[in-house]
Amino acid sequence: MATRREGNGGLSSAGHRLGQIIGDWWETRVVFPTLGSVATELELFLDNRLVQRTCRGGKLNWQDEDGNAVDYDFVLELDGSPAQKGLPVAFFESFWRSGARHSKDKARDDTNKLLPMRQTYATARFLAIAACGEFTEPARDYVLSRSVELLFVPKQNIVSAFSSAGLTVDYDDNLSEQRKKALVSQLERRFVGRLEDAVKDNLLDIIGGNTLSSFKSRVRGALTATPQEIKISALKLSEPQVFLTVDEASAFLSEPRFTYSDTGEHYRYDVLYSDGSQFSRVLTSINQTRALHDSLSRLVQHMRRVAP
Repeated sequence: MATRREGNGGLSSAGHRLGQIIGDWWETRVVFPTLGSVATELELFLDNRLVQRTCRGGKLNWQDEDGNAVDYDFVLELDGSPAQKGLPVAFFESFWRSGARHSKDKARDDTNKLLPMRQTYATARFLAIAACGEFTEPARDYVLSRSVELLFVPKQNIVSAFSSAGLTVDYDDNLSEQRKKALVSQLERRFVGRLEDAVKDNLLDIIGGNTLSSFKSRVRGALTATPQEIKISALKLSEPQVFLTVDEASAFLSEPRFTYSDTGEHYRYDVLYSDGSQFSRVLTSINQTRALHDSLSRLVQHMRRVAP
């Protein structure tokens, strides 16, 4: 929701509301249509808080492999519909930040929120953060070092896009609270409909068309990458060997002898993709392994059809 977009703690109510307005605009007028065009091209379903669905509540909740429910800003799904959840193929977080303070914390929080989806779903081929405003280089490096993609537009470009439409969204920290509230009140009255689109057009003129088209290409590239190698391994589990002292454990390890259980078999599923990325997961039954493979097969067959 827009109330989560402002990442600068301790803000006045006027500053907080300003962050809501910009964050809402960034999500609805820039990120949503950008991902929507990818969804249309690849015949996928794009979920977001703007989308009405009977198959979920207000939040876009997905469970990780430990059963924890986590909500996301955008999810691209295969075979999704307003009435039924599909297979998740991409997860996105989106935000605006007015100040650089705690950027690394924000990067860590959102990145670590996204990463479990890659381990849970074989079809979750793309994880990304769409950020605008103040987001420091160390914060951006943290995101990218975890193989999470980043769409980033600096604060000055956002401020300039609004300014070109006659709107002020930045002010001196010493400005009185009364003046801040007046500025925000004026923005709330004026910043609707066509003016929201005008600011988006201004932003596209400033950053150039390649910024968004390159991001869309990265999404398409990840989703259309093909498996080059699939390895399925059976893993035998032994009965545990219990020792009361370090010396006893050391003696055992010098000549280890394990007793393997007939029912202790697990399965490891590994995939190497044409873009160099990998997926690996250990499952507790062959039926789980079949289900995981079937989900991946559905995605591959779909992309062969829509993006040969």
